[in-house]
Amino acid sequence: MQSFKELIAQFSQHFAQQHFPEEPAKLYKAASHILEIGGKRIRPVLCLMGNELFDELNPDAFHAASAIELFHNFTLIHDDIMDKAPLRRGKPTVHTVYGDTAAILSGDVMLITVYDRLNKVNAKYQKKLITVFNKAAVEVCEGQQLDMDFEDLQPEEVDYDKYVNMIGLKTSVLLAASLQLGAIIGGGSEGNQEHLYAFGKNVGIAFQIQDDYLDAFGDPEKFGKQQGGDILANKKTFLLLKAFELCNDAQKAELKALLASNPADKVERVLRIFRDCKVDKWAEKEKERFTTAAFSHLEKIAVLSNRKEPLKELADFLLNRQQ
Repeated sequence: MQSFKELIAQFSQHFAQQHFPEEPAKLYKAASHILEIGGKRIRPVLCLMGNELFDELNPDAFHAASAIELFHNFTLIHDDIMDKAPLRRGKPTVHTVYGDTAAILSGDVMLITVYDRLNKVNAKYQKKLITVFNKAAVEVCEGQQLDMDFEDLQPEEVDYDKYVNMIGLKTSVLLAASLQLGAIIGGGSEGNQEHLYAFGKNVGIAFQIQDDYLDAFGDPEKFGKQQGGDILANKKTFLLLKAFELCNDAQKAELKALLASNPADKVERVLRIFRDCKVDKWAEKEKERFTTAAFSHLEKIAVLSNRKEPLKELADFLLNRQQ
């Protein structure tokens, strides 16, 4: 069994190739732009780890992992257009550099390239791979639409369970499917695949809670972002939605007023309300709830315990990180 760092080095070497032809130049330069600015590569490495959980690393896992990484970047290109985001990973977004038309088309061609990579895998499990991938791809789109729908609602109008479902679709299912695709290639049984998928989905939700928590309460020097960036953007987060459940009427009124304005001390005042409502303590417990569920499913996977260690270590890193 290999560590995340060892696998990411192998995947990075495999992925460092020319994925697109040269012409039309604007189309394919736009498609290459987002790949060249990097990323954590968590999803493709989860695919490799899902394979290694059950068997030696199969070359087909790298084709599936590449498909996942290309799909993820396709979603980012289109998300950035919808969000009118100027930056991604600290660099100008594709549509900012190449325009909306080229960005949309580059995302489209990247999605088509996904299936080119999936078509490279062994025919004996290709149908199952594509079925699992297609389900996840549709759910990611559903999650993005729900997220856009929530933008038109006030925080107190967003049902918490529906928000968790949206996060599960938009963020977690691709993590879960990445693991399952690797498990299919590694020969994992249907039951083991289901537990591995559930592990990934719960880790994904806990990861988002941790991300929201760090944005509000993390050390900016360690987290690498401005403290309270989500607050300044009036972003609906786990913390904000729960605050409207836990706070009293006066605190809710102040929160609404702060969301409708942008005073110099906005972050400080919102964080004070969060602390007074004990939203920070709630977030820690909620993250632990999903983490416990994740590890319960991992424990039920019928392989030797030592084969699970890399996944345990990665999950622990993701869910207890300070950056």
